[in-house]
Amino acid sequence: MKSKEFEGKEFEARPDEETAFVLRSAVEAATRAPSVHNTQPWTFVIENGEISVRADSSRKLTISDPAGRELLISCGAALFDARLTLRRLGYEPLVRVLPDPDRPSLLATVRAGRRVAPDEHTLLTHAEIERRRTHRAGFTELPVPDRLVEALGSQAAAEGVRLTPVRSAAAVRVIAALTSAAQEVQSRDRTFSLELIRWARPPGGTRRDGVPAEGYPREPGRTTPHFAQRDYAQGRPWGNDDDQSMSTSTGVVALLTTRGDSREDWIAAGQALQRVLLHASAHGVGAAFHTQSLEMFHLREFLRQELCSDEYPQMITRLGFSFDEGASTRRPVGEVLQER
Repeated sequence: MKSKEFEGKEFEARPDEETAFVLRSAVEAATRAPSVHNTQPWTFVIENGEISVRADSSRKLTISDPAGRELLISCGAALFDARLTLRRLGYEPLVRVLPDPDRPSLLATVRAGRRVAPDEHTLLTHAEIERRRTHRAGFTELPVPDRLVEALGSQAAAEGVRLTPVRSAAAVRVIAALTSAAQEVQSRDRTFSLELIRWARPPGGTRRDGVPAEGYPREPGRTTPHFAQRDYAQGRPWGNDDDQSMSTSTGVVALLTTRGDSREDWIAAGQALQRVLLHASAHGVGAAFHTQSLEMFHLREFLRQELCSDEYPQMITRLGFSFDEGASTRRPVGEVLQER
């Protein structure tokens, strides 16, 4: 058996130890996935050589996400990280999505299959799992190359999902207006605001979930057209002091859509989203998310019919280059993983 490094120590790996190392590494990577408000709504179980990916309903946004669509997108992104890590470590990931109808919280199972050599793209994107950050401001004027945008579309298509850049200036203005309208309505709704406050972390907080005050600018630059950001500060002087004078570009607006709108489609959208984000990050491109209008049925339906060719919008993103690294925190693996 070849020597492996596990928790900083080298040992001669037996087959069971090799599997344990690989599966735990996959879970560790999965915890780095993006999630709505950084809720990290997942748990994992490793048992009998298999990872179970489960939804944590206690972290669901009951007001803005009653159906759990955003929760499953978040868990789908975590599932993709687990798949990518297995392939990075030289194993074909064997995945079953929604394997048991009687256990709705069990979203997927993952096993390590036959040995495979990781390709260059796997190595490139896996390295971005730790580096990728969510952006919450404008971008610089440096344009995202069309070739890269096309490549991102191909990455989404590999998961059976469509990523469409919005090239029409009028359509971008419509999406921005819908985002701002939804933000205004939600900010005036006490239940929406209280739910958002739950996941807003004050400066100096020790929690390992939620959106940190350092994760967004105190005074964000205004893009044209303007895409409203979530008001995590709720009027308090939170946020970082990064200079936003060079970050006023909207960037490339893109819609992530699926043909259906089932739980399986939501998980697929999450996997496609993370695949796109890691490929973009590998080329220095960051992403901002705007889901406010997708949390209101009539606005989401308008987008589906008018701008998405009757496909279901799962995510509105802006892609571009930025100077800041952002802040990111994750719960310890021990809080979300059971090993049996």
